[in-house]
Amino acid sequence: MTETQTNASGEPAPPVTPPSTVLVVDDEKNIRRTLSMVLSGVGYRVLEAGSAEDALESFKNPLHPIDLAIVDLKLPGRSGLDLLEAVKGDEATRDIPVVVISGHASVQDAVQAIKFGASDFFEKPLNRDRIVVSVENSIRGARLRRTVEQMRLELERRYQMVGTSEPLQRLFRDIDRVAPTKANVLITGESGTGKELVSRALHRLSPRHDGPFVKVNCAAMPRDLIESELFGHERGAFTGAHGSKRGLFEQAHGGTLFLDEIGDMDLSAQAKVLRVLQNGELSRVGSEHVMHVDVRILAATNKDLGREVAAQRFREDLFFRLEVFPIHVPALRERPSDLPLLAEAFVESFCKENGLRTKRIDPAFFQALQQRSWPGNVRELKNVVERAAILSSDVISIADLPEDPHLSPFDDDPRPAPGVPTASAAVAPVVVPTNGEKLSLREYRDAAERAYILQTLIDTDWNISRAAVTLSVERTNLHKKIRAYGIKRGDP
Repeated sequence: MTETQTNASGEPAPPVTPPSTVLVVDDEKNIRRTLSMVLSGVGYRVLEAGSAEDALESFKNPLHPIDLAIVDLKLPGRSGLDLLEAVKGDEATRDIPVVVISGHASVQDAVQAIKFGASDFFEKPLNRDRIVVSVENSIRGARLRRTVEQMRLELERRYQMVGTSEPLQRLFRDIDRVAPTKANVLITGESGTGKELVSRALHRLSPRHDGPFVKVNCAAMPRDLIESELFGHERGAFTGAHGSKRGLFEQAHGGTLFLDEIGDMDLSAQAKVLRVLQNGELSRVGSEHVMHVDVRILAATNKDLGREVAAQRFREDLFFRLEVFPIHVPALRERPSDLPLLAEAFVESFCKENGLRTKRIDPAFFQALQQRSWPGNVRELKNVVERAAILSSDVISIADLPEDPHLSPFDDDPRPAPGVPTASAAVAPVVVPTNGEKLSLREYRDAAERAYILQTLIDTDWNISRAAVTLSVERTNLHKKIRAYGIKRGDP
């Protein structure tokens, strides 16, 4: 919590952060008083407790959250080690740093305190400056760890896959099966389906989750630099190599290396990647020294690697090494029931990131989304939904839906689901006069569509946005239809 104040002009002043709270736990009153005076003098708020039992009650008080505790090992009743163990064993308090002090401690006591999770250990008599520095560093370190954890959780949320459809559930089951193993995984699927999300989920659910996750875009790497990027180089290995460089395989040691767009990797680089997969050994460019790396390989491609092997553009032996466990990511058109959930998740995330109030989505907007083909898959959906969120007011409606770039002016407009009215009840049935001429089905359809659009425009007093909503089409697409059919005000 922060306090808001106003300055002399009445304008809000910058928020004031309250001081950190330190709990001093010692049965000696003079020690408590001395530490309280020292810490209060440098800006801390200090609470005191004479026993482990009193300290535990202080930890439970929600009105005064504790940022750090200084605990004496020798306490009446439960010892300081008992208190330390209780604090670190409670999920609500385990992240609070604890500095342990003692007047008669052995080396074994100090080791045990650090083992239980103490952030520092001091013997009495206490050195004022060392205590102040230790308290400051411990609190700052705890805050940094909390920030890192929040960032990690935010990244996990951002890379979370959304959906309840059966194709996605099958994908989740495959991920759950292979993630805990060491097996290499080949992730296939169209562009924009979320292959990177799958790779991150595999890493997050694996025993290597605390290790590095290193992503490599094989298609974006210049052929003359890909070996240097993957395996590193020594100084003077080539022109411009002014120093030694760790390769991406080295950086991923103990973790996961994600080779995205593996189908675009150069054949010579494929041979060296195969060597690492076979025995875990590599050499930097310009070096004869062989080093061992422990890396799990995840690879992804939108190509048919079987065909690439047949065309001799991809090594067959590398293909079999990568495809220990194949995972296919379904296209968005294969799971249309997930569209509303995805759209809501994208809107919520977009509004949160931009400091906006969460916007509501009109059901007709969902229906229009489900009628598109989405060749760009989830990536395209995300772009469309975020653009609609920018254009909309508090409610995202079909009028905010950007034009479908995959439709030509004469393509069929997406229609709502059966039973959903497409125009107001006031629109009369359309009769297209043929004057005795035989019309093709396409000509009759175009004439009927023109008449229907014109009647809707008349009924809505030529309000394009209202007409688009009534017809359940996008506003930009309606403009295109009006131009294509040459519709003008005053037409009968």
